[in-house]
Amino acid sequence: MNSQSLAMNKAAPTKRLASVDALRGFDMFWIVGGRQFVLAFVALFVSPVPEQLQLQLQHVPWEGFVAWDLIMPLFLFVSGVALPFSISKWRGSGESHYGFYLRVTRRLAILWILGMAVQGNLLDWEFDKIRLFTNTLQAIAAGYLFAVVFLLTLSLRGQVVVTAALLLGYWAILVLVPIPNKGAGLLEPWENFALYFDELVLGRFVDRGNYTWVLSSMGFAATLMLGVFAGHVLRSDSSENKKLARLLVFAAGCLAGGWLWSYWFPIIKHIWTSSMNLWAGGWCFLLLAFFYWVIDMKGYRKWAFPLVVLGTNAITVYVAVHLFDFGLVSDVFIGNLTPRLGVFGEFLNACGALLVPWLILLYMYKKKTFIRV
Repeated sequence: MNSQSLAMNKAAPTKRLASVDALRGFDMFWIVGGRQFVLAFVALFVSPVPEQLQLQLQHVPWEGFVAWDLIMPLFLFVSGVALPFSISKWRGSGESHYGFYLRVTRRLAILWILGMAVQGNLLDWEFDKIRLFTNTLQAIAAGYLFAVVFLLTLSLRGQVVVTAALLLGYWAILVLVPIPNKGAGLLEPWENFALYFDELVLGRFVDRGNYTWVLSSMGFAATLMLGVFAGHVLRSDSSENKKLARLLVFAAGCLAGGWLWSYWFPIIKHIWTSSMNLWAGGWCFLLLAFFYWVIDMKGYRKWAFPLVVLGTNAITVYVAVHLFDFGLVSDVFIGNLTPRLGVFGEFLNACGALLVPWLILLYMYKKKTFIRV
């Protein structure tokens, strides 16, 4: 490893960055029930809710990108931001390589099993219903594996090169490699090489939707690596202003690159196209820059506390809201009241569904119970 990479490993701030936890919590907010909360809140003042707002809070059918499509890329991105910190902590702990690799393997296995439990029908206990690769947690696991290997074996320059290679390689495969009997360059919902590759590799256990996973892991890894580069910036010994400037430069570069590339390689989240990767990465850098500026630079932290509570147990809350309907718990207390209150009742219902898991996480936060995978 060269001196430049070594310098990045040694220069690390000692304090935990609240902005990273808050940004992770911001992402979890939408997963826990933020969409219903925002729409119900707006409905208190505007009826009907503006169509543009509703469009921003639902996935695009295929080509294009709205705010709701950023949730999964942001989850992967923030996972990458944390990696340089955790690798640096391991280097200073004296733990053996064997112990570290064992922890990485355990993390990958747990993420994979949780992903199958959440979305892969594992808990149905019916073999024919199982989907092997179909969830965000598994996408994080796949990208995490690539990113750890790159961080341990490559210099910073090498990490940049291999990330570019992932983006370009994925583009080349989807555009140039033909689907048997159908040809190359197809980017339709049910006709694209990534979907063909999923069906080829996963067989009867393939996801039945038009999202793709196995080959798209190249893109997942690239998204994590964009987060890794943000982590490198935050770990450096540069001034806060320089860190902020670099994050903004990365944001502008990714947004411009994704927008330009989209003219030849459309922005399609379902198959994680490279143009989408850069476009989403640009918004992730921009959000991180904003949170870092407001929380860690300006010191405005109190407003972000609810998000930090969500962000410090992100995997826990992600799994919990997919396995349990917290709205039913809320209904025990306010269910009979909400139909009588009109739009305010809908808002109250949305608040209850959001508040129940948050209070559980607040208790865990106060007890310093952080479930790490």
